[in-house]
Amino acid sequence: ALPFLQATGTDQVVGLGLVAVSLIIFTYYTAWVILLPFIDSEHVIHKFFLPRAYAVAIPLAAGLLLLLCVGLFITYIMLKKQRVTKKAQ
Repeated sequence: ALPFLQATGTDQVVGLGLVAVSLIIFTYYTAWVILLPFIDSEHVIHKFFLPRAYAVAIPLAAGLLLLLCVGLFITYIMLKKQRVTKKAQ
């Protein structure tokens, strides 16, 4: 194996943390969207979840933010490349 491709201890801890956070979010969202509608609305568990309208609004906002960041990154790279090309001429 190439030494520069091996993960350090910090990389492994960060990776494990990201996986754990993703698993928690996935479990929460799955319970919120799939299981909660089948539980009586008077049950105490409903206090731990946001209103159902947010089940669509939050992922939509996150997706739009992600698209905005990707678009800004691509624009930045293209403008940077254009400046380098102009300097070379």
